[in-house]
Amino acid sequence: MIKQKTIAVDVSYTGIGLHSGTEVNMKLRPAPVDTGIVFIRTDLPEKTQIKAIASNVTSTLRATTISNGDVKIFTIEHLMSALFASDIDNCYIEIDSEEPPVTDGSANVFLELLEKAGIKEQEKEADIITINKVYRIDDKERFIMVLPYDGFRVSFTSINPHPLIGIQYHDFEFTSKDLYKKEIAIARTIAYEKEVEALRKMGLGLGGNLDNVIVYNDEGWMNKLRFPDELVRHKILDAIGDLRLAGRIKGHVIAVKSGHELNTKLAKKILADFT
Repeated sequence: MIKQKTIAVDVSYTGIGLHSGTEVNMKLRPAPVDTGIVFIRTDLPEKTQIKAIASNVTSTLRATTISNGDVKIFTIEHLMSALFASDIDNCYIEIDSEEPPVTDGSANVFLELLEKAGIKEQEKEADIITINKVYRIDDKERFIMVLPYDGFRVSFTSINPHPLIGIQYHDFEFTSKDLYKKEIAIARTIAYEKEVEALRKMGLGLGGNLDNVIVYNDEGWMNKLRFPDELVRHKILDAIGDLRLAGRIKGHVIAVKSGHELNTKLAKKILADFT
């Protein structure tokens, strides 16, 4: 029997938000069984709580946003991906802004924070979502699906019209947190230089820089890559985080050109069947 898990002790981190550009103080705290992953807006008088589940997703514009009424938290996917890889079922995330810190644009800092906090096994059985049929979301040439599989695996194809990137494919089977840390967690957010100014005019990407975003232009990459296919590896990182909003899934995810919108639609579809 697989038991539920939380973190053993509080752990804190301070940084800036990728899209907001503001300083963020975040604290991860242990939570009782059956709590789930819950964000708490400590900057608000009401200390509003937002449960990290697919039904609370309200926007997927350049990031995944969850809300409780008018209160929101966005860009949660990297932290959620690290929580999945660490097998964390229950955790309070206290945050004094609308967005977690971007760290270096990957999930690695979050994974290290969870390692620092330690893992505590709890007395109740974990609720593992074992996929027992095919779930699929389509949008023209884009799709994401999950089918029954004895384990957790993501096969992702990224298709980018820019000749520098083109078609990238990566197949990742989650067999250990160490493998996730080596192959997926350190893959960073990527942006096209010409898009950056447009994003900032929309009030997005205000905290982005070459320390936390990989940027490319028509001449090439503006910073050094960690992998030749870092873009598609980061797409897998995001998909894992978005699908964690349905719970701890056991299945094979196959995606082509998917992003936060399709990922979270699939998570909502799965969640609806398992609640």
